[in-house]
Amino acid sequence: MEQRITLTRSIAAPPSAVWAVLTDLDAAPETLRGVTSVERLDDGEYRVGTRWRETRVMFGKAATEEMQVVEAVPAQRTVVTAESGRARYRTIFELTPTAAGTDLTMEFSGVSGPLGAAAQLLMTVAGPLAKRATTKAMRQDLDDIAAATERLG
Repeated sequence: MEQRITLTRSIAAPPSAVWAVLTDLDAAPETLRGVTSVERLDDGEYRVGTRWRETRVMFGKAATEEMQVVEAVPAQRTVVTAESGRARYRTIFELTPTAAGTDLTMEFSGVSGPLGAAAQLLMTVAGPLAKRATTKAMRQDLDDIAAATERLG
């Protein structure tokens, strides 16, 4: 079962400035209200293969996931993946130049492994709530990225 959410936020700054904020993993706890900590697992340069552990608060609980960059085209696009149990997550950020700055599109998708009948029922009931919470967290991240970028520039 796959879930996909896509949101776009206009930012009054060029793609290079948005990229700088988006890929500054060390500053993520200060930039993104939902992120409480980042533990780097590499040398610090943002590129394909970059890995880190990110702790985020969702549903009132802190959860830590290991993230990895699987695609990085500076100032244009990056793709980050994570796995948790049977679930695989993928987040795509695309930066599109506009007359006013940049449109930052964030697409989040999650795929779960095979579910038993009880888990399928739980997903049917809890799925819409989880989708609303994820959409809210994504909007907050996009707003936070926009605010940090516009402050810098």
